[in-house]
Amino acid sequence: MPLRAAPASFTSTRFIELALANSVLKFGEFVLKSGRISPYFFNAGLLANGEALSLLANGYADVLAKQYQATGQQGAQNELVIFGAAYKGIPFVAATAQALWCNHGINASWGYNRKEVKSHGEGGQLVGADVKGKAVWVLDDVITAGTAMREVVDILETAGATVAGIIVALDRKEKGQHERSAINELADTLQVPVQALVDIDDIIDYVAQQEDSNQLAKMRHYRQQYGVA
Repeated sequence: MPLRAAPASFTSTRFIELALANSVLKFGEFVLKSGRISPYFFNAGLLANGEALSLLANGYADVLAKQYQATGQQGAQNELVIFGAAYKGIPFVAATAQALWCNHGINASWGYNRKEVKSHGEGGQLVGADVKGKAVWVLDDVITAGTAMREVVDILETAGATVAGIIVALDRKEKGQHERSAINELADTLQVPVQALVDIDDIIDYVAQQEDSNQLAKMRHYRQQYGVA
């Protein structure tokens, strides 16, 4: 079988098409933990092949490279450190470190947390890069209520790190307990950028281009009912 070229640069359309092809993104009726009936569902755990993971990592790496270069970080004291939130974030952060090096020439350090503290061997809850005294970027798939991400932030702060920013694959742009989304609340609470590679508006735009009026109506209704500006 002939070798294929590496995936092209990340775009929302390319990612949505690949997500649909791999059942990462599905349309239908899905009952969420909140009880809301969503016309779409996103499961990043199904980004389970090299092409899909590479494209996602390229997207993370593009955002990180821009942030890193914009702040003029250079030298060992200001190295780029990225962190994967267990469990889905672990392969994401490893692949992103490779993409940063291959695509941007940035040699980022990376690590992740365990769900359970290890009592033998090297012990502890963190694996990989030493985060003490570092400003760390956290990668994850989707932020729903923000609870899991706050736990990761607590773990990093306990280890002596600060959070430089958070990047997720998808922003559903849904209201939380109040009129604001979990991403907005996190950004304000932590006073750091929280960015997404793709959001519901990108998906709505994609559906509109496919001329699927039934699915488009469902997506727009859901956005109007539960979405934030």
